[in-house]
Parts: sequence; C-alpha cells; structure tokens
Amino acid sequence: MQKETAAAIAANPKYQRLVATRSSFGWLLTAIMMVVYYGYIGIIAFDKELLAKPLGSGVMTLGIPVGLGVILFTIIITGIYVRRANTEFDALTQEIIKESRS
Repeated sequence: MQKETAAAIAANPKYQRLVATRSSFGWLLTAIMMVVYYGYIGIIAFDKELLAKPLGSGVMTLGIPVGLGVILFTIIITGIYVRRANTEFDALTQEIIKESRS
C-alpha cells in the first residue's frame, strides 16, 4: 500500500512542480547568500583598508556595520524562505496529500 501511495505522489504533477519550485527557489537564495557572504570575505581579503575606515571620530569602522548587514541579510533571507515554505509550499503539500488519499 505504501509503495502505491508513494508512486502516486511521485507521479502527481503538483508534486513534481513542488519539488522543482522549492529546489530552484532554494538554490536561488543560496546563490544570493553566497554572493553576499563571499563578497564580504573577498573585501576583507583584498581590500582591508576599505572596511578599516573609521566612521566618525569614534573607534567603529565601516566593517562593523557591513558585517552586521551580512548577518541581518541572512536573517531576512531565511525569513523569506520560511514565509514561502509556510504558505505556498505547505498549501501545495496539503493538496498533494488530499489527492493521494482519494
């Protein structure tokens, strides 16, 4: 019975669309995050002076808010994925489950 159910789900066009959409969205967000993170690391590696510039007359440098921005960007991009997963992907999953039980 379980093999038949699994085969029916795998053959469902909605399931195939879910897998393709979720995978491509995940890879897109991964690529964006890699560009941001490795861009930051690249600046540290190749232009330390840029991030070492002081902001104002205090001891804070440009690197601190930029690093904080990378962390905040990570939180935001995770929230974007979670929101889409909890709405679109979960709704499609529920439709697939209902269709497989029928």
